[in-house]
Formats: sequence, structure tokens, C-alpha cells
Amino acid sequence: MVPLLFTPFDMRGLTLDNRIVLSPMCQYAAKDGNASDWHLMHLGQFACANVGLIITEATGVEPRGRISPHCLGLYSDDNQAALARVVDFCKEYGRSKFGVQLAHAGRKSSTPASFIARKPVPPEEGGWIPLAPSYYEDHQHPHPQVMTSVDIEEAQQAFVQATRRAAAIGVDLIELHFAHGYLIHEFLTPLINKREDRYGGSLENRMRFGLEIFEQCRAAFPSERPMGVRISAIDWVEGGWTLEESCALAAELKARGCDYICCSSGGATLDQKITPGPGYQTPFSDAVRREGKITTMAVGQIWEPQQAEEVLQTGKADMIALGRKFMSNPHWAWTAATHFQQPLPYPPRYRTAHPRLSLPAGAGALSATENDGRMFHTGLDLTARSW
Repeated sequence: MVPLLFTPFDMRGLTLDNRIVLSPMCQYAAKDGNASDWHLMHLGQFACANVGLIITEATGVEPRGRISPHCLGLYSDDNQAALARVVDFCKEYGRSKFGVQLAHAGRKSSTPASFIARKPVPPEEGGWIPLAPSYYEDHQHPHPQVMTSVDIEEAQQAFVQATRRAAAIGVDLIELHFAHGYLIHEFLTPLINKREDRYGGSLENRMRFGLEIFEQCRAAFPSERPMGVRISAIDWVEGGWTLEESCALAAELKARGCDYICCSSGGATLDQKITPGPGYQTPFSDAVRREGKITTMAVGQIWEPQQAEEVLQTGKADMIALGRKFMSNPHWAWTAATHFQQPLPYPPRYRTAHPRLSLPAGAGALSATENDGRMFHTGLDLTARSW
């Protein structure tokens, strides 16, 4: 029996070869929001390693929506052309589907790369004044500008324009970033949102900003391509965003055409008390999947193939996203396939590394004439530039 991890997964008109997802991971390697050679290498290696779905790092929908001055953006023609180069490379040399995570960092913007001391980057050093739904102060981020109705409209339109740019370069999927204390999460959580207008107060009002963004982006993206959302399922702080609210948000998003929810957590405040451990966020995915009646993606310390398979087999999620594990082992999908003895295609130039080539004859070794449609045979033309 084929493990669920290696069964195809359909969303709208998109079919993933398997349920393994590259989780968005900030690289701090962009210049003026433009994807660089680092992104070509970083994302390209996963496209050649049989990841079912690649999702870019948080990609700013406007310059001040980037986490740092070194983060990806999709707000200019140059940004669009630079990311198109990466998308084209991944599609030419790999089989992975390609997604972009669109984001606005809100009050957590204008900071340095994560591997540099966390302190605000002032405007005179290439930074800017961040936006936030309400005034909020912590020592790691600049003091924000409270958003006016005009700022809200401009931010929403920035998401829409970035969605159109993503569609134009052939992106297969869009994920909107509602998590980790960034702008949309700032509107959701009562820890930060202290507004007294139609965007603050009740759960309905706090959800309004994000739901309006989703509706507008969904309308701007081709109907046959899926769109999902990453959320922080809980804030890990008393009085913060709750799992029950996440389930309610998931139901509202599904009603508006959302195809999946990726369930992360935390990020709103330094007061959070997270209890980490293997699969520690999987229960959130399970709850949102059941209560919100929506497809979910589990993420967070899912390290081993058997662990990932058990999450799927027990119905706690439909897809598995890995981040740091992929950085330590970019060929994790190959490792998982070997663990489950599943056929998986290797790029032509890497085919001699396929484990079946080293097996004794009669023990499952790959023959010179074999071609089952999923694996390359030994007589394949090594000059071929595509799958």
C-alpha cells in the first residue's frame, strides 16, 4: 500500500505529486525585494528533490511590508521579473508545484536579518516606520504608525496587486500570511488590536481586515489555482487569540473559497509561553480540520517520515510542511521514499544515486529497460533538460 505521504493531493485544478511541502523560510538574501541567485539555489534544490509543493518565504506586498530590507517582495516590475526567473527554473528542472506566501510584516517590519542582533533598522539605515492596527511597543521593533482607513485600503490593494503579479509569472498557489504577529495577525489578536472602529473589538470586527484581503485576492487569482492561509492557531498567552477563534476564522475563510489552512502558532508577543516538542502544533491542525471542516497542513517539529505518515493516517492533517528539517536535509523526500520503499523520480543528472541502482539483481534493482512512469530508467538521455 502506498503511504499517504506519497499519494497525490488535489486542490482545485492543481495536483501535487505528494503531500510533502517546503515551509516558507526567510532567507534575507534579496536586494530591493528582488530574488537573488541564493533564491534560485535555495528553492531550486527542493524542486529537484521531489517536494510536492514549494512555498517561498514571506514575500512583502509593499516595501514597508517586508520583515527586513533584505526580504523578498512582489510589489514592482523588477521584483516580478526576478521571481519569475526562479519560478521558471523550478518548473524546467523539477516537478514540484510552486507557491508564494504573500505577507505584510506590519509592526514587526524594518528589522535586520534574524541572524543579526534584533533591533530596529532606522530610516537613515534603509529602514522605515512600520504600520500597525494599534500602538504597540516592544524593544525589538520600531514604534509603529497606527493605520488610518487610507492605510488599510492601501495595504489591502497591495495584497491584490501582488496576487496579480504572482498569477502573471505562473505561480501555482498563493498562501496568505495571517500568522506570527505580522499585520493580519495583529488585527486578529486582541493582544495588539485595540481599535474602536469596524476593524476592532468583536471577533467579527477583528477578522474583517484579513477576510476582506482574502476575498479580494481570491477574486484576483485564477479560479483554477488554489489559495490557502497560514495562521497562528493560538497566541500562547492568556487573553490572546484562541484555538476556538481559529476554527471560526477557518470556517469563514472556507466560505470565501479558501482551500487549506496551515496551522502554526505564536509570534504576537514576547510574553508567549510555548511548549515545544515533536509535532507540538499538530493538534491545532487536527482541531481546525474537524471544526472548520477544511483541508489543513501540519507544521512544527515534524522530523521523521513515519511521524509525518502517522499525522496523515490519523486524519490530523492533509499535508505536511517541513522547514528546518529541509535545511539540514534538502533531500528529505528521497529519505522518506527510501524509508517506505516507494519509487520516486530522480533528476536525470542524479539518477546514478538512486538507491534501487545499488540493489542486487532480483531484489528490486532498477533495470535498464524499466520505466514505470514514476522513475527514470538507466538508459535515460542524461542531456535531457526536463523531467
